[in-house]
Amino acid sequence: MTIDKSWTTIRRRGSSNEFWNGLQHFLQMAKPFVNDRGFIKCPCRRCLNNASHQLEDLESHIFRNGFMFCYNKWIHHGEPATANAGTTVAGPSGGIHERDEMFDVLDDIISEDADEDVVGGPLSNEQYDDLFAALRSELYTGVSSFSSLNFLVKLMHLKVLNKWTNKSFDELLKLLKLAFPKIDLVESHYEAKKLMMKMGLGYSSIHVCKNDCALFWKENSLKDTCPVCSESRWKLQSGKRLGKNVPHKVLRYFPVGPRLKRLFATSKTAKLMRWHSTGKSKENDVMRHPVDGKSWQEFDK
Repeated sequence: MTIDKSWTTIRRRGSSNEFWNGLQHFLQMAKPFVNDRGFIKCPCRRCLNNASHQLEDLESHIFRNGFMFCYNKWIHHGEPATANAGTTVAGPSGGIHERDEMFDVLDDIISEDADEDVVGGPLSNEQYDDLFAALRSELYTGVSSFSSLNFLVKLMHLKVLNKWTNKSFDELLKLLKLAFPKIDLVESHYEAKKLMMKMGLGYSSIHVCKNDCALFWKENSLKDTCPVCSESRWKLQSGKRLGKNVPHKVLRYFPVGPRLKRLFATSKTAKLMRWHSTGKSKENDVMRHPVDGKSWQEFDK
């Protein structure tokens, strides 16, 4: 029986059903060949079969890093050494979860790392492991088309749209856990926020002087008093700090760079981001948009 290996060369992994299905068939084939500790060699472009991981980690490694080049005979993962690789045989239709829409989101997030890896640059961080774990996890037993991560993202979206407080969100999670004991969901808004930060949706907290004189940032990050007015960085009670250091003011900074990368990582939003350059009027002295005006041209300089 020949094995379809064409999926291993697909570049845009997150947007390809062929890659996802091929990966699932590969994992099913490799499953009987794990060692007594549950480990097996990882053929991702970072590990190159030199490191071993548990089978569930292989899924995230290969999805994130891609399948290694030149590994044409899968001798470490169930293919007989005498078998000839060829083109395809359809894999089993049952037992594989439907591809979750969040795979496309994660693909956009890691696309730059993936492109670097294609030309030989190894990935250096493991921040996506928790995301892939939540993506593999069913929200509830038997609900294979709705992952835990997908449900959590939609809940957080509703929280923002309807201006729920953090406390109300925590209470909703408790109610869901009480009503559906087997549901796979985070315990609190704090845990949900930490997971969202790994998707590039976080922010940096910077303490600010009570009188708005300065930021406790960079060279001032370790100071306890304002370098300008000498006001305490922390809230005081009877001249003493509270039990826990509580700053007077906090600035929440949303870094621009990662958000621009996210916008340019997706083909649809990248096209919109370039519109002010590609969508200019081609007729002289015709202004259809501010981009056609002289002020915008000065801005571009």
